[in-house]
Amino acid sequence: MAYCGKVVNPSSLQGVSSELIAAYEEHLVLVRNLAENSIKGYVSDLESFLKHIKKLHIDEFSQLELTHIRSWLAELQGAGVARSTMARRIVSIRAFTYWAASQGWIKSDLGAELAIPKAHRTLPEVLDLADTETVLASVQLRVDEEPTPLAIRDRAMIEVLYATGVRVSELCGLDIRSIDESRNTLQVMGKGSKERVVPMGIPAVQALRSYLEVARPALASEKSGSAVFLGSRGSRIDQRTVREVVYQAMGAVGSKMGPHGLRHTAATHLLEGGADLRTVQEILGHSSLATTQIYTHVSPERLQKAFDNAHPRA
Repeated sequence: MAYCGKVVNPSSLQGVSSELIAAYEEHLVLVRNLAENSIKGYVSDLESFLKHIKKLHIDEFSQLELTHIRSWLAELQGAGVARSTMARRIVSIRAFTYWAASQGWIKSDLGAELAIPKAHRTLPEVLDLADTETVLASVQLRVDEEPTPLAIRDRAMIEVLYATGVRVSELCGLDIRSIDESRNTLQVMGKGSKERVVPMGIPAVQALRSYLEVARPALASEKSGSAVFLGSRGSRIDQRTVREVVYQAMGAVGSKMGPHGLRHTAATHLLEGGADLRTVQEILGHSSLATTQIYTHVSPERLQKAFDNAHPRA
């Protein structure tokens, strides 16, 4: 088999692990166009699997059997890996064996027979409307009492996260050109380098405008580039800082919710307000409607409202 100008023996495990990993990573980047974090996860899983089969004294790919893959998964399960993580790793190894078989690294797609366990559908904490208003009022009060650049920035970030339901990574990746004030929208780069446009409400637009006009110039430095949200030293803000800002804001209602919880809250409030599931799917940037159905839930209040409006004997 030829790869990167080298001829290797696709049956031997010794000395080709690095080339195998490099070839697979290239496939994930160029063919599947996965996000950076997803690629890291797939590669990490492959490295873990290769390390395990070496412990089993497997010297050639021709010796690989489904039992060896199951042995790796059993070891992970024995180490206390969560059910959701196990499901992800099964998806990962199935993707690898499908590719490896197509490229001649292994004789057949061994992972095709692996069943993916259904993850427990645990819903994250969601703020009701009253608590959401309290959180937003608390960040506004902080600005009113001490209108520092960081306070103004934090208010804008909270407002945008709740208004749009964007992921924390998407918020951090926003550039000035992402903002369309004429349409009150943001152009977001989501998972898999997929762009989408999400709407913002007037409070979020106003908070963002105030930040851009007053706070960002005070925070900006030569490291700022075109980033919308900046850290205290002027560079693009990182996800850890955003999470800390959200945690602090949630203290107003005694919650430990992070940015993901705000995203879920935004989706839930959209549904409760009458938005259809496909609209929420588009706003959240889910490629599958099934993901949106898992990610969102129907509150008892919305069920009662739908029943009252639709049932002839309500």
